[in-house]
Amino acid sequence: MLYYIYTFLWSMVPVFELRFGIPYGILKLGVTSIMQSEAWLCYLVSVLGNILPVPFLILFGGKILHWLAGFDKIGWPFRKIIEMGETKVAKIKSKTIFAALLAFVAIPLPGTGAWTGALVAITLGLNLKKSFLPIALGVLIAGIIVLLAATGAVAVFDIFL
Repeated sequence: MLYYIYTFLWSMVPVFELRFGIPYGILKLGVTSIMQSEAWLCYLVSVLGNILPVPFLILFGGKILHWLAGFDKIGWPFRKIIEMGETKVAKIKSKTIFAALLAFVAIPLPGTGAWTGALVAITLGLNLKKSFLPIALGVLIAGIIVLLAATGAVAVFDIFL
């Protein structure tokens, strides 16, 4: 049970997210196959941990970004982020934003994920209603990719060890 809690918590941490949470859980629980129920429970716990901060980030992140932009000496990078978002959102159509945000979050690479997807949504001025679904779907897809990679890696090591 403790490893599921750690998996959940690791999946909430920016940068690590479920890209670390799922492999951590897989290794600590001794999962050797994607067919084991522990693998899918690890996936579910990790996805929930990764999605949980998103509404809070979107609801309060914009306020914090604008608050930080108000400072004279340190506000310039935050003002630049807001300016870039306002410029980009005028050029992008709503369906394109949905697909782009989903794809961005779904690709399990460093620098992508729910936290960065929420930052992109904030920068583009998207509200929770418009941004939560593509981010959540992206997390689900990224989780499956990471789960397949993690259990496949365990299977490969089992063959050779």
